[in-house]
Amino acid sequence: MSSGMPPAAAPGGVADLMCVATARLLRDGETVFFGLASPLVMVSVLLARATHAPNLTFLSIPGSVDAALEVLPRSTVDGLLLTGSKGIFPLADIFDLSARGRLDTVFLSGVQIDARGAINMSAIGGDPHRPRVRLPGGAGSALLLPTARRAILWRTRHDTRTFVERLDFTTASGNTSHVVTPLCVFERGPDGRLRVASIHPWTSPEEVRERTGFAVEIGGDVPVTPAPTPDELALLERIDPGRVRAAEF
Repeated sequence: MSSGMPPAAAPGGVADLMCVATARLLRDGETVFFGLASPLVMVSVLLARATHAPNLTFLSIPGSVDAALEVLPRSTVDGLLLTGSKGIFPLADIFDLSARGRLDTVFLSGVQIDARGAINMSAIGGDPHRPRVRLPGGAGSALLLPTARRAILWRTRHDTRTFVERLDFTTASGNTSHVVTPLCVFERGPDGRLRVASIHPWTSPEEVRERTGFAVEIGGDVPVTPAPTPDELALLERIDPGRVRAAEF
């Protein structure tokens, strides 16, 4: 069974590049939310604030607003995320913020992701009422994915079981703009389907096509995802010396 990991890349390098590539997608002045089981994107948000997006506002499940984190928890529901918070913004209010069109970016993921950026977090195989595998559920994604101004998805696996043409169950669909994986960065094209925006230095167009369960067109001129700069790597080590960003691998 494929691990979904590129054979030529160490997990540490994959985590670093995914973290940096995700941070680069964020914009200064945005309001951003990350939810459950999101250590990699939590570090990406902090990296973006330390570099090109100092005015980014980030919200978390415990209710923090721009927490000042001296020690990063491995869990993104840890009460440590309230450290140094500028205020308290409860989870229910985040859903309301998104429904009113005022949440700029939400980070979500899925056990399955299809060619249009919809996600399955509900069930795999068979009758949805009696699935072969019952998944943990959407945890609010069915509201956030269609109402946030955009969603950035990430997944630490890239294989044909994860990236599928047709979901076994659609938990949520909507405003996916990008998907960051161990092999590439997808972006949503004008036709609404995901296309490859860049491939990571250790892979190839052939490998990305082979490991993706839906058809992807990758031209010979597809960009290579820029490697983290020395300054970005130094900031990562300062922000996340315990390498919480690698916890999902």
